[in-house]
Amino acid sequence: MSGVACGRPERFGESVPATAGSRPDRGGGSALGVEPAGEPPDLRLAGLAVAAWLAALVCLHLTAPSAALLAATAAGLAALGAAHLLGVLGRPTGPVRRYGWIAVAVLIGVVCGASATAARLHVRDAAPLRALVDDRVRVTAELVLRDDPRPIRGAPGRPATLLVTAELTRLTDLDGRRVSAPVRVLVLATDPAWRGRLPGQRLTAEGRLTAPRGGDLTAAVLIVPGPPVAHGPPPWLQRAAGTLRAGLQRACDPLPDEQGGLLPGLVVGDTSRLPPTVEEDFRATGMTHLNAVSGSNVAIVVGAVLLLVRWARAGPGVAAVLCGLALVGFVILVRPSPSVVRAATMGAIGLAALAAGRPRAALPALSAAVAVLVLLDPDLAGDAGFALSVLATGGLLLLAPKWRDALRRRGVPAGVAEALAVPAAAQLACGPVVAGISGTVSLVAVPANLLAVPAIAPATVLGVLAAAVSPLWPAGAEFAAWLASWPAWWLVTVARVGARLPAGTLPWPGGVPGALLLAGLTVALLLATRRPVVRRLVAVGTAAVILGTLPVRILASGWPPAGWVVVGCAVGQGDALVLPVAAGRAVVVDAGPEPSAVDGCLRRLGVREVSLLVVSHFHADHVGGVVGVFRGRRVVEVRTPGLAEPAAGRDLVAGAAAGALVLQAAAAGWSYRAGGVELVALGPPYPLHGTRSDPNNNSLVLRATVAGVRILLAGDAETEEQRALLDRVPPDGLRAEVLKVAHHGSAYQDPAFLDAVRPAVAVVEVGVDNDYGHPSPSVLARLARSGVRVLRTDTDGDVAVVTGRHGLAVVTRGVAPGRS
Repeated sequence: MSGVACGRPERFGESVPATAGSRPDRGGGSALGVEPAGEPPDLRLAGLAVAAWLAALVCLHLTAPSAALLAATAAGLAALGAAHLLGVLGRPTGPVRRYGWIAVAVLIGVVCGASATAARLHVRDAAPLRALVDDRVRVTAELVLRDDPRPIRGAPGRPATLLVTAELTRLTDLDGRRVSAPVRVLVLATDPAWRGRLPGQRLTAEGRLTAPRGGDLTAAVLIVPGPPVAHGPPPWLQRAAGTLRAGLQRACDPLPDEQGGLLPGLVVGDTSRLPPTVEEDFRATGMTHLNAVSGSNVAIVVGAVLLLVRWARAGPGVAAVLCGLALVGFVILVRPSPSVVRAATMGAIGLAALAAGRPRAALPALSAAVAVLVLLDPDLAGDAGFALSVLATGGLLLLAPKWRDALRRRGVPAGVAEALAVPAAAQLACGPVVAGISGTVSLVAVPANLLAVPAIAPATVLGVLAAAVSPLWPAGAEFAAWLASWPAWWLVTVARVGARLPAGTLPWPGGVPGALLLAGLTVALLLATRRPVVRRLVAVGTAAVILGTLPVRILASGWPPAGWVVVGCAVGQGDALVLPVAAGRAVVVDAGPEPSAVDGCLRRLGVREVSLLVVSHFHADHVGGVVGVFRGRRVVEVRTPGLAEPAAGRDLVAGAAAGALVLQAAAAGWSYRAGGVELVALGPPYPLHGTRSDPNNNSLVLRATVAGVRILLAGDAETEEQRALLDRVPPDGLRAEVLKVAHHGSAYQDPAFLDAVRPAVAVVEVGVDNDYGHPSPSVLARLARSGVRVLRTDTDGDVAVVTGRHGLAVVTRGVAPGRS
């Protein structure tokens, strides 16, 4: 997960006080070591931790370290003033004493967070290194890797780019000048020799420096085209972890792709083999935390050991020792990188409480851990994984015990009550960050995670067992992985079904505003439900809304329709088609003649991020609206045809990208995969020159596959390119259930090409009363004689092809706008 890091988990504890008459479980706390619900939470260190966190986060985004130092000085003076005032008052009682010292703790937290961040920013922005970065010079860099190289997903058609986080120890420029620079850098590498490098390894690499995006402690981005030079082996712990992880991957090789890709993600956070469709389903159902090394994963491992210890009736000391050993083994298995150490620290909070025999000590321990980690590494303040770890742990400590005991007082068995309370508390606490990241609020996250609970422990335990025995007993490792594949299959099934439920996710404002909005609403709701009358009103109101709106969404779900695989936008005389990647994300092919039309279509579809923009060719009716695609949206990648004509159209696309993206040409054979969308470029099979229209006949012709439906997007290909495709592409390669008819249904169609495609549905992108006579009556008649259902944007408006239990269907959205 990635995105904003926001939220104040300690506030959740203030919103749900101890319930009268509640009592702790026998044995003290729950199986996860959270505090009994009969005692109020200990929030003495919470203010300091939250203040240090927020101060570091704000200072990371300041343009100068001096501003952070100034903020620390001001907070220090205010803290001294407040402490002096409390001393003058002698021994104040009641709220004055309590909140006065809380204010002092908050100010001390600001001092600590701002000072630590200012010191790191001063090192990051040191003058010698900054000058090299500004000049974008070529250097030889001595590096120490901090984490595993991570490939950028979503563009299989181009050489893979690896993101490598490293600590820079020294630089040497072309003139031989050396700069000692113990700072953090981000390496962008394309050479496959970077794969398999382990954290802690010392390397030398040559590349060009460039400026980072800011907002963290990264001092520079190093673009490296060649291989690294290693200086000695990695640390032995990293080598041991690498051996175990490789053994787990080998044990999972015989399994089906979905289970074989998921199991390493569950055990060690390795999602390199996880199919994108499964990844999107896990994101839509709020189960992504299972595939990342976070505090939640640590809690699963520790919780499984605790359940076994509790079943054996062992004491707290034995439980702490066994869980500590499990925690150390987990860290070695998933590699002791900074992110793993952070997650293990969050998981160790419960162990500290168990060892002390005081579950109430868990929350102060969490606060202290947050403060110490932020001071040691202020970059964590802006890390979404850190925020999710803290929030999940805070939810388990503050909310889960009260909800568990409330369910038990209503007659729910202890195990069931805990199984219900834990995922609900963790999901509610993490909700604001998840909403900020995804731009959606999942309504199926809690039931999906609840259904996943029985499968997580066996899958994880068997996966760990497979990794542990793989170096000595490969056959036993494969057997353990096969056993683990069955609970993994259940997790995949839960995610798939949950992601496809109607109204499973609702759109929500993304980024920091959306996260803060949901956090405020959550806190307000928790405060309001302290009163029994309000709780009943909220329950009745929620049930009424669900019962009243869900049938409407199921029976008349509005736009876009459920199960849509492609939408042809009514943009006038031009092309703009949309393929769904995930909630709020899509692939867009062409942009129509003007910005407002395509922008409106994407807004109606709820598209907030364009994973890929494909320009079939540079005529104005396909690129004139490209600014509308970028309007208020992040565009990840742009692909264009090889023929850059007319030049004005290419310049228009480049201007819309505003230098943030490099336009990359796609040739025949190029492929792309994101979420549930797969693309393959079929044409032009070779450059075509001297045709009736060279730009048209060099259009990118794409075959898309969405939810098993094949869609042929023919751009403006005319008879010359269509015949070339018939000569070079096997007949099955052109076969598709849906055809975007080439060139707005013009008469320049090869009948053999239409026969080879044999579509069930044809979409004609065309403007009302256009001057070109599009679409051709003879082409429409030929399609009709073949039994093809024809949709036209000039008469039907936005058109969608949907898939369901009964096969393909079509949905239209009314009359199109007038001539453009």
